[in-house]
Amino acid sequence: MAPVNPRDRVWLFDLDDTLHNASHRAFRELNASMTAYIETHLGLPTEEAVALRNRYWLRYGATLTGLQRHHGVKSAHFLDETHRLPGLEAHLHGHAHDLAALRRLPGRKFLMTNAPVAYAERVLAAIGLQGVFERLICIEDMHCFGQSRPKPDARMFRMVLARLKLNPARCVLVEDTLEHQKTAHGLGMDTVWMQRWLRQARRARLNRRPVYVGRRVRSLAALVRSPHF
Repeated sequence: MAPVNPRDRVWLFDLDDTLHNASHRAFRELNASMTAYIETHLGLPTEEAVALRNRYWLRYGATLTGLQRHHGVKSAHFLDETHRLPGLEAHLHGHAHDLAALRRLPGRKFLMTNAPVAYAERVLAAIGLQGVFERLICIEDMHCFGQSRPKPDARMFRMVLARLKLNPARCVLVEDTLEHQKTAHGLGMDTVWMQRWLRQARRARLNRRPVYVGRRVRSLAALVRSPHF
C-alpha cells in the first residue's frame, strides 16, 4: 500500500489524558458526580454505586452505556447531571506549544471523545484549543441501534467513519487508552499511544508497545516530529 500523503491524513484525537491532564482533577470530580447520580437515581449506597460505576466503565467503556442498558437511564439527563462540574475551568491549564504543534500537524483533525459535547467545548476553551478541530465527535454522536456505544465499540467506529466519509487507512487515533487503539487498529487505522499523563500505577506498561500501537509519544510536539507518519 502506498504511503499516505501527510496532507491527506485524518487525525482523531481523544480529549481526557490525551490533550489535557484529566487525571489531576477532572476525573476525580466526574467519578464523584457519577457515583452521586447512581446513589440518587438507583437508590444504592455509596460503596455499591462505586462498584457499579466501575463495572460498567470496564465492560462498556462508559458508565452511561451500562446505565442505559440495564436501568433505563436517559442519556441527556445523565450527561447533564454529571458533567456540570462547577469551577472545572480553574483547574485546567493549556500550553502554547501544544496549540502550535497541532497547527503545524498536516491533515484534517477531529476530536473523538466519550465525553459530552458541552464538557468537551468547556475543556478545549480552557486549554486554548478551541477552533483547532474540524469537528467534535462526542458521546452524543456514538449511538447504534438506539443505544450509546462509545469507544472502543467497533460498530460505532465504522458508523462514524462512514458518516464522515473517512477512509480508515488514512486515519490515526491518538489516545491514552490502549483498548480503544486495539479496536482502531483492527479496523485499519494507525494508532498513537499518548503517554504524557498516564497515571503512576500504569508506568510499568510504558516500556512495552503492543503490536496494535503504531507509535508512543509523550507530547504533541513529538507527534509532529514523528517520522512514522
